[in-house]
Amino acid sequence: MSKNEHHRSECDNMDNSDVPKPPTLLTVREVANFLRVHQRTAYRLITGGSIQAIKIGSQWRVPEKALIEFIETGWKDCVSTERKQPASDQFKLPFD
Repeated sequence: MSKNEHHRSECDNMDNSDVPKPPTLLTVREVANFLRVHQRTAYRLITGGSIQAIKIGSQWRVPEKALIEFIETGWKDCVSTERKQPASDQFKLPFD
């Protein structure tokens, strides 16, 4: 067994469970595609702070977890808003 083969087999047998997996980072375009919105809309959500993101150089990256949290928060807000509104939310016109 050559020196390189021996080193490779040691690396293959190492337990990588202690090494943290880096988060999946999405581009603005990927966020827009995922949300099915225009790229400009995704960019505004990111730069406005609605979706947590990091800026690397001049480009924004969104951790996949942050996008999922944004969606889940939107669902929770939508459901809680629907429940709080009264059933008859119609405007009444004055007939005087």
